[in-house]
Amino acid sequence: MQWTSPLPFVYLLFLLLPFFRGQNGEENKITDWSTDIISVWEGDTINLTCSKNSSENEVGTQLRIRAPPTNIIYFSTKYAPYIDPAFANRTKYLNEGTNLTITVHNVQKSDSNIYLCIHYSVVNERHFKEFGKAVILVVKAKSSGVIEQSPLSVHAQQGESINITCVLKSSNEDEEIMLLRLHRQLEKVLYVLSQKTTTISPTFANRLEYSKQEKKLVITLHNLQENDTDIYVCAAVLKNSSFSVSESGTMVLVKGEKQTACSISSLAIYIPIIVVALLLSALICFILNRINKKKFVQKRKIDGVYEDMSFSSRSNTLVRN
Repeated sequence: MQWTSPLPFVYLLFLLLPFFRGQNGEENKITDWSTDIISVWEGDTINLTCSKNSSENEVGTQLRIRAPPTNIIYFSTKYAPYIDPAFANRTKYLNEGTNLTITVHNVQKSDSNIYLCIHYSVVNERHFKEFGKAVILVVKAKSSGVIEQSPLSVHAQQGESINITCVLKSSNEDEEIMLLRLHRQLEKVLYVLSQKTTTISPTFANRLEYSKQEKKLVITLHNLQENDTDIYVCAAVLKNSSFSVSESGTMVLVKGEKQTACSISSLAIYIPIIVVALLLSALICFILNRINKKKFVQKRKIDGVYEDMSFSSRSNTLVRN
């Protein structure tokens, strides 16, 4: 799984947790700020790994989805592991060393969510809940969902701007809307909770604008570069509901700068050189032609003198005889 920057809503959740006690007097702590993004097709197999404390105070390790809060698997140090019935027939786990690896087969569109690793421990009869790594799982499918995204693909030249539109078909309020970047570079490009809570990836700092009207979010990416080429997907966490992802996404292909102006300027530089070379070639050909003609005339004169002398010699010989 590739490494990306932590999610803002996970940050907010983790920042608030230390100020509250969990159920049954539990105290909340944070052990890992990292967040991964996994993008797979429906029917694929994924591995989710939670790091354990491996101490004598450890009670158990849990993998939970965020929206709605559901326990997927709980591995206890004293009791048999619990697996949610919805995952029981397609989930296996490997408890080895300091890692608990959960393998989920035949992932479905509904499995798209934010997964959290949680560790439980008891110290001096005080219960502690420690939040570890978070994983965003994006399962792509062809079935229709609650998010419509356009366009399907866009071609742009380096330096140009494009628009990506996300439309929610849900009636829920206060949705968390995200634009994720997949495949070439896993990254959360934009996160919008409300007009006052927005986070933009450093990659697109000063290059991203958006406008939100009710259920429609229009994102504008400016000054595109070749390394911005990727697949961008709209996602949302619906209030008291599930994590939903657009099935289509937008394929963005950015080409290098146009070379027309450069080619014209280069040609303008070489035109005088070509003209001069042609003139010099013509001049050299003219001079060589004149020299050849002169040599030809001189050779014909020499041949004529030789013939006259030969004839005169023969005539003198005949007279003597």
